[in-house]
Amino acid sequence: MAQKEQQRYARWYFGGLASAGASCVTHPLDLLKVHLQTQQGKLSLLRLTSKIVKEQGVTALYNGLSASLCRQLTYSTARFGIYEVSKQMVSSKGEPVSFLTMVGMASLSGAVGGFVGVPADLVNVRMQNDVKLPVESRRNYKHAIDGLWRVWREEGTRRLWGGASVATGRAVLMTVGQLSFYDQVKMYLLATPYFDDNVITHFTASLTAGAVATTLCQPLDVLKTRAMNAKPGEFSNLWHVVTYTAKLGPLGFFKGYIPAFVRLGPQTILTFMFLEQLKLNFGYLK
Repeated sequence: MAQKEQQRYARWYFGGLASAGASCVTHPLDLLKVHLQTQQGKLSLLRLTSKIVKEQGVTALYNGLSASLCRQLTYSTARFGIYEVSKQMVSSKGEPVSFLTMVGMASLSGAVGGFVGVPADLVNVRMQNDVKLPVESRRNYKHAIDGLWRVWREEGTRRLWGGASVATGRAVLMTVGQLSFYDQVKMYLLATPYFDDNVITHFTASLTAGAVATTLCQPLDVLKTRAMNAKPGEFSNLWHVVTYTAKLGPLGFFKGYIPAFVRLGPQTILTFMFLEQLKLNFGYLK
């Protein structure tokens, strides 16, 4: 039985499905992370949560869920799909995949996935941030498709890829931190006599990958969020976003780190747990 399970391979779209399932659980944490990154004040996580729930209700914590799912089904499907297909092609030669090869494949898949997912990511950030804006300034997108349509109609095609350079760079680091480190840590664990290919191993490897990915991505994540949430003309270029954020000091680039890790940790764990279960139950055998 164990031999059979080890031979199962993930289908190219499993990563997108697993990421979407994880987002349904972690979306409130993602929303709070966006709020902490876009504020210039020093409102704590608990006070911010209390403020949102008190003023908007508990359902406000799920603002932008449709955009979050749309983002995962584009961004994560692309990056997981390219990475899995590439990894399977390399491993089919009978030689173990080196860590540097994993990093290279993750970088490529992250760049493609990051670019593809920018429009949905932009709408996701805006919908999450809407609740903190004055009523007259809110965009009030009905759902992800409405948001994409309105950005295209009101601001033009180029605006759909606003912040694309930062988002793509972040996606590369995120994919390297999550996918390549998950595979590498899992490989190391399975090489010891203390771990088997089970839930404990998947949890340990994904928790480590989540911590690495958060640390790598946080500065670019802050810049990406600010760039995407900006009004037209607010920032002239990426350097303007950097200098604006730098006014808060070096830690300004790590604003929202704790909620980012609290969100990305469970997101990464759930994504890989779901992915392993999809692979086990619906994967294919060579």
